[in-house]
Amino acid sequence: MRLRRSVSSVLSVGLMAGLTLVAGAAPGSARPAPVKHAVAQGYFGAVVSDTPESTQAGIDVLRRGGTAADAAVAVAATLGVTDPYVAGIGGGGFLVYYDARTHQVSTIDGRETTPAADGQNMFVDPATGKAYAFPTAVTSGLSVGVPGNLATWQRALQRWGRFSLADDLRPAEEVADRGFVVDATFQELTRENAARFAQFSSSAAQYLPGGQLPVVGSTMRNKDLADTYREIGRKGSGALYGGSIGRDLVDAVQHLPLAPGATLKPIPGPMQLSDLSSYQALDTAPTHVNYRGYDVYGMAPSSSGGITVGESLNILSNFDLKNMDRVQALHHYLESSRLAFADRNRYIGDSRYVSVPQQQLLSPQFAASRACLIDPNKAGTSPVAPGNPASPGSCASTTAASSSDQENHTNHFVVSDAFGNVVSYTNTIEELGGSGIVVPGRGFLLNNELTDFNFTPTQGSAPDPNLPAPGKRPRSSMSPTIVLQHGKPFLAVGSPGGSTIITTVLQILVNRIDFGMRLEDAIAAPRASQRNTAATTAEPAFIAAATTPGLQALGQTFTINDTSPLDPTIKIAPTIGVASGLEFKPGGRVIAAGEPSRRGGSAAAVVLTTCYCD
Repeated sequence: MRLRRSVSSVLSVGLMAGLTLVAGAAPGSARPAPVKHAVAQGYFGAVVSDTPESTQAGIDVLRRGGTAADAAVAVAATLGVTDPYVAGIGGGGFLVYYDARTHQVSTIDGRETTPAADGQNMFVDPATGKAYAFPTAVTSGLSVGVPGNLATWQRALQRWGRFSLADDLRPAEEVADRGFVVDATFQELTRENAARFAQFSSSAAQYLPGGQLPVVGSTMRNKDLADTYREIGRKGSGALYGGSIGRDLVDAVQHLPLAPGATLKPIPGPMQLSDLSSYQALDTAPTHVNYRGYDVYGMAPSSSGGITVGESLNILSNFDLKNMDRVQALHHYLESSRLAFADRNRYIGDSRYVSVPQQQLLSPQFAASRACLIDPNKAGTSPVAPGNPASPGSCASTTAASSSDQENHTNHFVVSDAFGNVVSYTNTIEELGGSGIVVPGRGFLLNNELTDFNFTPTQGSAPDPNLPAPGKRPRSSMSPTIVLQHGKPFLAVGSPGGSTIITTVLQILVNRIDFGMRLEDAIAAPRASQRNTAATTAEPAFIAAATTPGLQALGQTFTINDTSPLDPTIKIAPTIGVASGLEFKPGGRVIAAGEPSRRGGSAAAVVLTTCYCD
């Protein structure tokens, strides 16, 4: 308690001295939109998130003496207002937490679960006996998993919070009531979803005012969501997990709120209120590898992120990237993830349902057996085969098999507080706009997380670890990560981007640790994502770099993704991920870094600012 009183006193002095980011507004009045910065440095806590309103919500909670857990709830809830197509209580996610009191890293699995009435063939059309087309499955009640974000928030506050859930939801309520200013990014994301939103009366009413795209500069309010948050504040998370909000959610899944004249063929889902009331966010042990003296902690299954990032780092630890020329270093980076994705696809699923050989996959011996497959003179030919973690003594591989990865849009944010606690939290409603269904009268979009399952077996004669089952959590690629150096926080990082999350986090770690880039430069650098596919998905700036001809001479091939997975006629930005990170420097200084331009850029802030450095 002595530390907390000391920190609170410092914060109080700082606030009275005017050492704040933005002066507070009177209760109930409209606050001017916070200024958006991609990079900030300072003390006593930091936040990086997608929108300035959500970052400001977290900073305000930190200034009141809240922990990183309190601020994370405020940030996540506000993102449900200002970044609703990738966030909110209709989705789920994974939270990694460093506890400064115990010096331990813990994780919470808030992944969505499959309703009890679903089964392995849930995405097989009974009329044809074949799998539904991906766009058909997404925009349906069938795709909606039991959401886990709210349970994650409640569990984080139980373990590490100082304030109540109602207190931490209040900043989001205020933003939802008074509204936020629509910018070009929000309008563009709405455009990409407009055809789907128009199919549902509730979605169109909220996000297509007058049947049109929201105008840049206009105010977007969400009174229904504000009321939903207030009800949760009064009644607790049970209002969703078995209460009146849950009943409305189930009704929307079972009886899709189609708009008059909708052309969508409705496919309802079987979710029941009992599925919600039985949901639990799970306390889980993090994954851990040591990479060049840094302890890297991530998410264990049902996420594949921690294992796949960790295995890739273990493979790379067999090579001196720092002293390689950049072409060879990037070649090894690409090949490490090519091999790790083969193992991911073969072995990783919800560990409550399948036996995941996590210890073996993260062993140095297994990594060495994979590293010896990397040819410095030639790219591998995908799909490369998975290894045998039970017998890693040689370079031999098993039969190759591919896997479908359809998840695409997520959000990630990072928080630290004045007490030394750190949060790295990735959460999502899966596809941009989720299922496309706003719960009528409740103001939040429902996820389509269940389409992260493989619709049909993908592993040939071997068992597929990611087929649906009642209560099962679909495999995720979310990779919230905390890195310690000598037992103390060094980095917190993560990204959205579906299966490219893994490679984005990996590339940022390589950029920072091996290449010695500043954190902000490691995040801004052009990206490429090799996921055991014939061609590597890359950003145009990566392909335009001076290193690419050398990589192509080694047999690396590249492709750009610039169309929506739901409709190839819809163009999207050809970028990969929207990362955010914190770096902890001596003396308590924190560097908060986000994206300078991807998806409109990130909003970084610290409690006591020494500089905005973007």
